[in-house]
Amino acid sequence: MLESHYYTGLVEAGCDEAGRGCLAGAVYAAAVILPPDYRNELLNDSKQLSERRRYELRTQIERDAVSWAVGIVGPEEIDKINILRASILAMHRALDQLQPRPEAVIVDGNRFQRWQDVPYTTIIKGDGKYLSIAAASILAKTYRDDYMLEQARRYPGYGWEQNKGYPTQQHRDAIRRLGTTPLHRMTYNLLGTQELSLDFGE
Repeated sequence: MLESHYYTGLVEAGCDEAGRGCLAGAVYAAAVILPPDYRNELLNDSKQLSERRRYELRTQIERDAVSWAVGIVGPEEIDKINILRASILAMHRALDQLQPRPEAVIVDGNRFQRWQDVPYTTIIKGDGKYLSIAAASILAKTYRDDYMLEQARRYPGYGWEQNKGYPTQQHRDAIRRLGTTPLHRMTYNLLGTQELSLDFGE
């Protein structure tokens, strides 16, 4: 069973992102404030759930949350500022939209930059430990998947319906055959031929 809160007695938002490791498309992040003592036994890290369950839970999260929001940073911005900064910026954009304003933030992973003057804690594998981070992971993942399905119709042939922009063999073969699109992250190792200097893992 996931924990409901890290900070006791504060309005706490959980944050997570989706799409860091993709070769194409925007990075999405979500921020979620859940009610005190919220319980949902089905909530878990989005990567541990089936697609159908993620979308079922998205409906529940949006219904039950005190507040939720999604932030987006596009591929051109990613290339300008790098994926780590872009992921954090997407989280900040999500947090900016929340009402009420969070009094504390918990973030999946180990990297973050302070948002406004609010205390924060980074939590490795937090999406498998805290409900609000798990909820944020589901919103970020499903809204990004929706976006990549839409982009797959605009740019057919790359298999984005299946790979969602991740570096699969199918995707890289399509880049070799078709070239790049305006959605490809040009600072990334698109063909898999170079050593990566950064960890772009999800």
